[in-house]
Amino acid sequence: MTHRNLRPAMRLGLLPAAVAVALVPAVAGAQEAAPADATTLDRIEVTGSRIRQVDLETAQPVLMISREDIEGQGFNTVADILQNISAAGSPAISRSDALSSGEAVGGAYIDLRNLGAERTLVLVNGKRLGITTSGLQDISTIPSSIVERIEVLKDGASSIYGSDAMAGVINIITRRNFDGAEVNAYFGQYGEGDGTKQNYDFVTGFAGDRGSVTISGEYHNEDAVWAKDRYFSADSYPGFPQYSNSVVGKWGNFNINSGLVGADGKPLKAEWYAADRDGDALGLDDFHPQTGADTSNAADQMHLITPLERRSLFASADWNITDDIRFVADMAYSDRSSNRQIAGYPVQSTAIGAPMSADSYFNPLADQDRAIDWRRRGWEVPRTTQSDLTTWRFTGQLEGFFQIGDRYFDWDAGTLYNQNKLTVISNGNLYKPNVRKAVGPSFMNDQGQIVCGTPDAPIADCVAWNPFAGFGTGDVAHSLADPDVQKYLYKTEHALGETETTAYFANLAGSLFTLPAGDLGFAVGYEHRKEEGGYSPDAIAQTGDSTNLAAGPTRGQYALDEFYAELSIPLLADVAFAEELTLSVASRYSDYDTFGDTTNSKFGFAWRPYGDLLVRGTWAEGFRAPAIADLYGGGSESFVTGFMDPCDSVYGDAAGSARCLQDVGANYRQLQQGFVPTESKAAQTPVPFTSGSNPNLQPETSVSKNLGFVYSPSFVEGLSVGVDWWNIRIENTMISDSANQIMQDCYVALIESRCANFERDPVTGIVSELTYGLRNAGYVETEGFDVDVGYRFNTGYGNFTTNWQTTYVSKNVLKTTNEEGTPEQVNNGFGSNFRVRSNLNVGWKLDDFSVNWGTRYYSGVKEQCYFDEVCNIPDYAAPDTHGENVPMNRVGSVTFHDVQASWSAPWNATIAVGANDVFDRQGPVMYSGPNSSYSYYGGYDIGRFVYMKYQQRF
Repeated sequence: MTHRNLRPAMRLGLLPAAVAVALVPAVAGAQEAAPADATTLDRIEVTGSRIRQVDLETAQPVLMISREDIEGQGFNTVADILQNISAAGSPAISRSDALSSGEAVGGAYIDLRNLGAERTLVLVNGKRLGITTSGLQDISTIPSSIVERIEVLKDGASSIYGSDAMAGVINIITRRNFDGAEVNAYFGQYGEGDGTKQNYDFVTGFAGDRGSVTISGEYHNEDAVWAKDRYFSADSYPGFPQYSNSVVGKWGNFNINSGLVGADGKPLKAEWYAADRDGDALGLDDFHPQTGADTSNAADQMHLITPLERRSLFASADWNITDDIRFVADMAYSDRSSNRQIAGYPVQSTAIGAPMSADSYFNPLADQDRAIDWRRRGWEVPRTTQSDLTTWRFTGQLEGFFQIGDRYFDWDAGTLYNQNKLTVISNGNLYKPNVRKAVGPSFMNDQGQIVCGTPDAPIADCVAWNPFAGFGTGDVAHSLADPDVQKYLYKTEHALGETETTAYFANLAGSLFTLPAGDLGFAVGYEHRKEEGGYSPDAIAQTGDSTNLAAGPTRGQYALDEFYAELSIPLLADVAFAEELTLSVASRYSDYDTFGDTTNSKFGFAWRPYGDLLVRGTWAEGFRAPAIADLYGGGSESFVTGFMDPCDSVYGDAAGSARCLQDVGANYRQLQQGFVPTESKAAQTPVPFTSGSNPNLQPETSVSKNLGFVYSPSFVEGLSVGVDWWNIRIENTMISDSANQIMQDCYVALIESRCANFERDPVTGIVSELTYGLRNAGYVETEGFDVDVGYRFNTGYGNFTTNWQTTYVSKNVLKTTNEEGTPEQVNNGFGSNFRVRSNLNVGWKLDDFSVNWGTRYYSGVKEQCYFDEVCNIPDYAAPDTHGENVPMNRVGSVTFHDVQASWSAPWNATIAVGANDVFDRQGPVMYSGPNSSYSYYGGYDIGRFVYMKYQQRF
């Protein structure tokens, strides 16, 4: 349709570099296809505004990733593509976080500005993607084959899209009006021969005068990578293998001093004994004092990269009912199956209340008539979790236009339905009641069988267990290698989850009247949305009878009604120092049935003093409503990895302070798994801590600001430079507490109220109970600069394109309380909060050949010292430590290089080969394990990945 009175051309030269490079081919194609006498172009809707327009450069910074960009790189999933843009933060749940648990495991979630994935809104064709009960949006459900382009709005947009759009908006635009067929095959693996990735997809469709249908199907499979096959994950602490093994070994051991007290009446110090190899593991003569040879390295049984399999189908259709009205629908199906494996459970009798009875046939101290404490890792039965997620999605709407006088108005009205169904099957966790029976009293009957109970009171359907047998020690019968023992001690657990999003919407846009500088554009709309869902762990996990971390069920819903209005006001045009000056104003009213209502507004301007330069800025309010799990989630237990007790007399930051001396005395030692003193600053807790929800949570609120320019000098054709300053401050934050933060606040920051969140064991002094969850408190603030440079030029040796995107973070602070005088936590440059991420991509094309080269840069960061030997800033004391001397270790920057070469074959095919991380560069060891279960950042490449692609078009 060319009915609209529009400007005759898009000023692509004034767009940010990535946008311009992405859109030139598409726009050029559209213009070539137009009739010779056409003088107008259809308006389009750019992410961040509901007002359709011709000019794509707006007051807001939008990064556009085209289909051409996607095909020119080796990342073949939407998640991988987005994780590698410079504005992306750390992955919410990385594939290297094998110890993560819950309904979100196995999905892929995008975090802009390192503000959390729940503060980035994801849209598909302008409509919300479904969520988990925690509010996370899984983009792995979107097949890359159907993607036409991805628009990344790096600005707050709650006034346009509502809740969650605080850090930015990602809008995935799918392919439409596809006429023909296309099949693609992708195969690749790491240089070590593992981690194979396969992707096979097709796109087919037809387009006619009155409508079109586009269908895409995809099969995606990724094999596992094992932690033992990479140097940085083979040991918990690379370079320090003596600290990497767990004393809870695959050869069981017991405390020979169990139940004994000294002359002072206090329990004797524990002394652990392990079974001799080739012995019977029945009497004390078959045991020896535990040594390093009796320990286990959990990484030997764990995934570094978890395997994944996905099948998906996506269909879009549109039909012109009349010349002015058409029906548009999208339908999507996705079935994702992910698996993870971690080491067998490290059961400790003191943690589950299951001492070995003095009357157990297998008690090595049976002649002393006393029960014993014991430990054993279930090496024969690693813990596995399979998560299967099925997603159904439908959007349907009527849309069209009508005319009043000489003005045209666009409208649409429709519905959205998204359903996620999740099944989680877990194996490898012990059923505590049966463990207690299996190590309880047992005897040998007249038939030579070892039976639970006593001769006078045998226990039916019980299998006695010798936790000290196995791996060449003792008989297989009654060891953990005995199938009867495994069947009795282990129970398969099932967890179920389901979420549904239902929405109805109506929008109207057009122009109200003409100002001297142009038409006053507007958009108004209404949306009703309902979110409901739940997640229910297995019954034995809910009761705490499993060594699986106890968790309660989550179930709830909320509904809201929203109204919005937006104006685009052209103030000046074609005058001195103002070829264009346009203001934009938007506001959205949201009424929730949980917390009440909120109104959020936005103001922006776009000023073009002359043709080559665009100056732009925005000021926007935002909010994020509590998700279902935030309000109605059940409590869950977890063993905290990397727990640091500030009162530890060897490694603690507050050791010797008045508060620590009051609570634990002068010689207190933090205990780790196995209830033994830690040998480093941080370790995994020997008891689980509890996290939970809060039904009284209120929404977060935010203010975001952007100011920048885009310069496209007319004297350098193809060059575009964009610079944007941004600042986001979030108040009343829903703080997801951490055990370490609570301990730091209590003992280092001396916030008395935080000391009520935990209790210490009166005998050992360790933190035996700690509860943390969500609460509204404090603020988060981050700011920085985005620099975007693009240059496209032609030579006699081919056409070149360059695109350089850099994000520099100048500030990232967090305050976790509302108490005055308490310090901010400075995150910038620490852990996974990189000050600089920068990507440079260079493309060359000559006839049927093309080459793309890309670099991805991560700046160096600091982390607290875990070992003195690698502590290169031992006397670190900067403003961000508030005067305290906190030893730090700085790890260096890292740059990954990618290359792809392709050939367009004469039979309408394209063949490409390439490598990501072509120089096999691996990032630095990071003992804090940010976004990972290992001493490595979960967002880094793990080695050279070589691939090939084949595309056939029909």
